[in-house]
Amino acid sequence: METSTSANNLYARLQYLRKQINFHNYRYHVLDAPIISDAEYDRLARELNRIEADHPEWLTPDSPSQRAGATPQDKFSKVRHPASILSLGNAFDEAGVLAWYERIRRLDERVESARFVVEPKIDGLTIVLHYDHGIFVKGATRGDGDIGEDITNNLRTIQALPLRIPVDPIEKSPPAYLVVRCEAFIRLNDFDLLNQRLLEAGEKTYQNPRNTAAGSLRQLDASLTAQRPLTILAYAIITADGVKINSQWETLMYLHAMGFPVPEASLCENIDETLTAYQGLLERRDRLEFEADGAVIKLNDLNLAADLGSVGKDPRGALAFKFPAREVTTQLVEIGVNVGRTGVLTPFARLDPVEVGGVIVKQATLHNFDYIAEKDIRVGDFVTIKRAGDVIPYVIGPVIDRRTGVKEKYIPPMKCPVCAQTVEHFEGEVAWFCVNAACPAQLVRNIEHYVSRGSMNIVGLGIKIVEQLVESGLVKDVVDLYLLDERSLLSLDGFAKKKANNLVEAITASKAAPLDRFITSLGIRGVGEVMARDLARYYRSLDGLMQTNREELLTIEGVGPNTAQGILDWFSQPGNRLLLDKFKQVGIWPVETQSAENSTPAGHLFDGMNFVITGSFTTHSRDELSALIESLGGKVTNSVSKKTAYLLVGENPGSKYDNSRELGVTTLDQVGFEQLVKAGQG
Repeated sequence: METSTSANNLYARLQYLRKQINFHNYRYHVLDAPIISDAEYDRLARELNRIEADHPEWLTPDSPSQRAGATPQDKFSKVRHPASILSLGNAFDEAGVLAWYERIRRLDERVESARFVVEPKIDGLTIVLHYDHGIFVKGATRGDGDIGEDITNNLRTIQALPLRIPVDPIEKSPPAYLVVRCEAFIRLNDFDLLNQRLLEAGEKTYQNPRNTAAGSLRQLDASLTAQRPLTILAYAIITADGVKINSQWETLMYLHAMGFPVPEASLCENIDETLTAYQGLLERRDRLEFEADGAVIKLNDLNLAADLGSVGKDPRGALAFKFPAREVTTQLVEIGVNVGRTGVLTPFARLDPVEVGGVIVKQATLHNFDYIAEKDIRVGDFVTIKRAGDVIPYVIGPVIDRRTGVKEKYIPPMKCPVCAQTVEHFEGEVAWFCVNAACPAQLVRNIEHYVSRGSMNIVGLGIKIVEQLVESGLVKDVVDLYLLDERSLLSLDGFAKKKANNLVEAITASKAAPLDRFITSLGIRGVGEVMARDLARYYRSLDGLMQTNREELLTIEGVGPNTAQGILDWFSQPGNRLLLDKFKQVGIWPVETQSAENSTPAGHLFDGMNFVITGSFTTHSRDELSALIESLGGKVTNSVSKKTAYLLVGENPGSKYDNSRELGVTTLDQVGFEQLVKAGQG
């Protein structure tokens, strides 16, 4: 039982941890200037989670642990904004800006001596945040300007959004009630990485960052929102009890001091400087980290802006000066297909050349084959294309009204355009794959996977050397690695006698790798290290696996219909069969010496128990720990479930640790695991 003193000390520790974690989130996600390592941050977060789990009565909405902890909602409730969230009038050239300036100058002579603030017009989703005595309590969409939707739970998942203000430990007093206007969006780099991950997983990709951000914030399940790389920039105060701010520039400084990320802005002395600032922003357009469709020009004097009032939903004191359009129409001449390094087939459009934003465009991406079908894009169509920054232009869709004659619907290729082998596509998945391990388009990626630590573990053979070997023509498939000798390696830049000899020895040593590692190295879709171990135990040799059938595969725990089909498709490829024959010729054909029936004898310490391993360990690798668990009768799986007996936790454990706490799974650190093994072995 805790004493009153110890409870007080623990609660003080809890408050300290929350303050520190919020501060370090601010340093990392807002300032992009972390001052502690990820490992240190994770230790703070784990300690906080442990205290809150032991004392749920201390849990508060502003705790950093609550960013993605809400249960799914049935629908969004409505929120009335404390003041109208106005839109902006538009100008499309300097003449339009000067006309706006003249209108407001005639209305109030103070405009003539006024200063202006120029900010980027972010192409995102407007959100409104409410803070009660510094605690984030509510967030909503703009809606119609007067009433929006309550998306509080989703907004909590955004790391850049402060749950408590001020974030900086320097003592400041927040307003009794503060309402802030922000823009939520996804950075271009983060959007590209998100689509890359989805594509490699065979899932549907997104068309543009703006729609992705909007859709993510309107998920009824906040855990789905948490998987999207959303961020925010704050730029306006709707309400601030007890705080008087007279200028837009002061607004940005105040929001920044409270811990909000704010946009880069220019303070201009007159309308001429304002136009110059716009031109500078336009020139930097391609280097911005987010999509922007213009600049926002605001009177710096907020009192003057308020006195000028509004026209409908548009305030007179601000204007959106739009960038030149980067959407044009041209004719789609042909649909081509690229094969990526992971075997994913990606369609692209060959276009009648057209100028977009000062660049002649001849090709544009079509995202994926589902996108072509959904948009009904056909060869010969006139299509609208968009170019944003340095990103490859993409086809928005066809101009149906300009379609003439009979144009056939596009049918995805049944064979790889590079190696002519049959491609693989599972119903319900977006991606189409070439599964030929010898496909030239995938060679570097396949070899990189083959030599990796979890596969054949060929030490010293990194990606740069792999690229050298392929480019030189010395290696045309993975088996060619075993034909390398010291003499051939010495012909490459950067190789001396010792380095060449060490690499040859490492390649030769890999011939002794066990069957499960060899199966992993083949790169069969859906077959990772855990699945490879199960297959090795069941079939005991590659001959057995090659002769299997769908029904038998489905009897193995963890093998689903798509994985089973992926295995069968891989072994049915003539190129893969030829590759396996070459492996036999160089002496690589491992056999599992322990049968499936005898792999987990009764009476072993962990007989029938499922383990999950997460994080990194100091004295043993995860592979070594897996081998030890399996030698004692246990099984190592990839994901935590109610069937998991223990979660073995190292440094930086990630989401599996949180999942284990929710499911009540027992966790062990390395010391606890070693003690358990020692006690069980007597």
